[in-house]
Amino acid sequence: MCRIGAIKSLDFVHPSMALQLMQSQQKGHDNSGFAMVMHDLGGIFENYKKLPTLSMAATDEGVRLAEDILHEAGFQRVLQWVPETNPQPGLDINAMPNYVFETFDYPKHLRNGDKKEQEDLLLDMRLKLREALEPNEEGFVYSFWPDVVTLKEIGDPRDIGTYFNLWQPDDKFTARVITAQCRQNTNYDIVRYAAHPFHLQGYTALANGENTFYLKNVEFQRKLHRGYIGFESDSQCFLYTLHYVHHELGWPLRYYKHVVTPLPFEEIEQREDREQLKAIRQSLAHLEINGPNTIIGVLPDHSMFTCCDAKKLRPVVIGRDEKTVVISSEVCGINEVLPERDWETDIYPNEREIVAIGNDLEVQRWKQ
Repeated sequence: MCRIGAIKSLDFVHPSMALQLMQSQQKGHDNSGFAMVMHDLGGIFENYKKLPTLSMAATDEGVRLAEDILHEAGFQRVLQWVPETNPQPGLDINAMPNYVFETFDYPKHLRNGDKKEQEDLLLDMRLKLREALEPNEEGFVYSFWPDVVTLKEIGDPRDIGTYFNLWQPDDKFTARVITAQCRQNTNYDIVRYAAHPFHLQGYTALANGENTFYLKNVEFQRKLHRGYIGFESDSQCFLYTLHYVHHELGWPLRYYKHVVTPLPFEEIEQREDREQLKAIRQSLAHLEINGPNTIIGVLPDHSMFTCCDAKKLRPVVIGRDEKTVVISSEVCGINEVLPERDWETDIYPNEREIVAIGNDLEVQRWKQ
């Protein structure tokens, strides 16, 4: 069973906190990988929040191909950060030759352009880069988006943290929101793209469990949006449904729960919004999920949420102090990073609600 975690803070925090959160849950993962997505960046990226940052692992040729494609499209690099690695003997890590974190200015015709045009271009460029690098495995493009950085690697999470010098906090590489998972996707082939969390146009999702409606979701989602690709993991479907419901349809977040785990018809009939809920069931039935799972998501505005399957077959807990909210598969993770909190205020979400955390750290519980 996977273990997942998320941190949202009023202050900038270092990825070492995410590693500590996951390390205490070591028995719940198989040391096959570590991945994280950081939103609302601080450190060296703080002054470039409105410009897209490319997160990629690649060969030398892959870096050259990617930079040529972006340059040809009119993107101008304004910041490059290459993490200092520590390749000690005996580390369990399947390292790539290069890890690229580069911030770019938009092509001149879009620098003051429409937001949707910018968003569409960033998505199309990420898809183009992935297509160019994929055939010969020259690289893996995880995200190309403002105020977002993604790192994914195969190996032991402790060794990955050592390799990237992530165990020692510093003020160069920080964020206010970090989601993380310490396990590769072991239901299918182990590839970097399959590692949670997954990111698309400012949305991030990760899950603890499995989706037995995976094939039904995939067949439907492939037709919905050009960005819904890959499907290396059944949990990618959770991200694509979140993006479709909130970004494409423009519905409030609380309706995401009604799509992925719809209420029984007899309960729907008792509600004032029954016509809307029946329409959702009829039109989006192929986006329903099944099986044991807990989902954590981040929206483009950096707000965060979690929800469970309709039977709550996977655990999740939320703990907080004055400056930080943490979501974890196990309470021991929160104990590790927030030991001084009031444990009596911890929240254990039930199977019929979304728990959402705003940017002021206000926690809201929305009953389905």
